[in-house]
Amino acid sequence: MDANASRVDPKLLELLVCPLTKGRLSYDAEAHELVSERARLAYPIRDGVPIMLVSEARKIED
Repeated sequence: MDANASRVDPKLLELLVCPLTKGRLSYDAEAHELVSERARLAYPIRDGVPIMLVSEARKIED
């Protein structure tokens, strides 16, 4: 995957929140995901676009 295609604008990351909890998200560059620790969900980033749908998020297991 092209590194630029998976990159998200840092200013956009500052504005995005978890759609479920409205809490902060952390960026996992290695997995290309935005992580909500509170919701225990990881939202994928596809072609540089965060997919902020709970139905598309991966559940984070312990």
